[in-house]
Amino acid sequence: MPRTARRWLTRRFQTSFTVSAAGVITNENGEVLLLNHVLRPVSGWGLPGGFLDAGEQPEMAFRREIREETGIELSGVVLVRTRTLGRHIEIIFAAIAIGEPAVKSREIIELGWFDLNNMPPDMSRDQGVLIVNTLRPTDIEKGNR
Repeated sequence: MPRTARRWLTRRFQTSFTVSAAGVITNENGEVLLLNHVLRPVSGWGLPGGFLDAGEQPEMAFRREIREETGIELSGVVLVRTRTLGRHIEIIFAAIAIGEPAVKSREIIELGWFDLNNMPPDMSRDQGVLIVNTLRPTDIEKGNR
């Protein structure tokens, strides 16, 4: 089959999807950075992050989004998991904040540091579970294999 026909068929029948990079960012007190985001339905509180640009690597997108939205840099960035939500792929990282965040984007209403036992009450359950699972030591880290 000619290359142009293969390309047309692939683009015609390949499902489209979006990709984002988000993360659990902690400070020296072990608190988690959450953003109250304009575009989140119901409760705006959740993990910081955003969509990847064409050709952008996930970690670079994560760092860029955090810098654009809060002005902070990150250290110790680690890939935690990748998950699919319908036609959306979400890449989750864990990182440590360098500096003190401030609202730098019109997409963000407010931000704050939250203790695991004192998360915003209207934050989605999914976001809370994702945070706890990211920060909880794995069996391998505890020495259980």
